[in-house]
Amino acid sequence: MSGMSTIELLLLGVLLAVVLLLLGPGIRGAWRQSSEARERDWAGVLWPIGLVVLFVLGLIWLAGGGR
Repeated sequence: MSGMSTIELLLLGVLLAVVLLLLGPGIRGAWRQSSEARERDWAGVLWPIGLVVLFVLGLIWLAGGGR
């Protein structure tokens, strides 16, 4: 299987540039606000992520026969 052609690489580069230009201001604002976050704010994010990880691990364990 050959790699991507030149036109595909150029289109991919243009698409990436457009996405970065569209999302740049939002990313900058989020970065600025993240420095103002307190410890309690981070706990509000980490709890749901931890629960999802535990849920997925439980599903994997059940799919493996509960060994």
